[in-house]
Amino acid sequence: MSGIYIHIPFCKKACNYCDFHFSTSFKYIDELTDAICKEITLKKHRISDQVGTIYFGGGTPSVLPQKHFEKIFDTITQNFSVKSGAEITIEANPDDLDAKKIAELRQLPVNRFSIGIQSFFDEDLRWMNRAHNAGEAETCIKRSQDAGFENLSLDLIYGYPLLNDNKWLSNINKAVEFQTPHISAYSLTVEPRTALATAIKKGQQPPVNDEQSAAQFTILTEKLSASGFEHYEISNYSQPGKYAVHNTNYWRGIPYLGIGPSAHGFDGHIRYLNIANNALYMNKLLENELPETIEELDQYDRFNEYIMTSIRTMWGTDLNKVNIEFGKLFIENTLKAIKPFIDRQWLVNQNDHLILTQEGKLFADYIASELFLIQDDHL
Repeated sequence: MSGIYIHIPFCKKACNYCDFHFSTSFKYIDELTDAICKEITLKKHRISDQVGTIYFGGGTPSVLPQKHFEKIFDTITQNFSVKSGAEITIEANPDDLDAKKIAELRQLPVNRFSIGIQSFFDEDLRWMNRAHNAGEAETCIKRSQDAGFENLSLDLIYGYPLLNDNKWLSNINKAVEFQTPHISAYSLTVEPRTALATAIKKGQQPPVNDEQSAAQFTILTEKLSASGFEHYEISNYSQPGKYAVHNTNYWRGIPYLGIGPSAHGFDGHIRYLNIANNALYMNKLLENELPETIEELDQYDRFNEYIMTSIRTMWGTDLNKVNIEFGKLFIENTLKAIKPFIDRQWLVNQNDHLILTQEGKLFADYIASELFLIQDDHL
């Protein structure tokens, strides 16, 4: 079943490492919501099957008032058939999840929160320029669980200068103690045009230490594995069977609709990318035009995307799928390209599925890039 991703481009403040599209001005939140609903209506023909997942990302969707969520949900149900029990996720920041907000969200079809905890230490949160504190990080989890939201995912970040290994282990232990079914953990990356990138360039902050990140990744995987979590994707861990359905469908290549400024969608062969500008996005929709560019994926694009996404998961890259869907050239190239990684024990072939070893996970992006097939090389 298809999914719907909705980008809510508003945040209370800018985190120093974030390069996602957002605005800290809420001035046009009503107009933006109307535009989102307009886009949903204009794209209703792009999903013919049932909708199995809906995901509100951002930005910070939890800043959106209840009436705006209601309007979006009404528009979705008017234009699509949503499966009973569909996974419906909202990304949320701890400072938004007070008792009043949780009670409002409880009245909506939402059944899953992805909470941006990042750290349980105040000094780290201040360094990141997060809007919440450590007390709110802990309180919002318990409050959500008490209100009946048991399907929670917690986001953590590692590999930044303030985080020594003891603090990192404390963050992991704290997350595990809450008995949430899902944890996402990301190594800090320095993106261009962020406050962090500027500070590093000026010498005000040290650069990211790759050895620290690798060591903390190992601590993370070992601790969560010992706690019963499955490492089902490079950055994602869950209790058995409690995978994030929406995100897992991305990695499986299942079509999804992208709604909102900067959102992108995929129908199996074509990718749609919305403009990352709130004013231009709204103006286009006022003119009954879709604010998107279209990229048609050829066989090489689709193969490379399959490699990039599948190799990151515990299910791995299916060699039989490569052979059947892409053909002789692709399977022969793949079998040749994987040999050095199998020799290094970074990859294993389990029943015709290429699976990263623990050490191989540290080099996932590099391995994927070496398996890509570029059309110009084979003309």
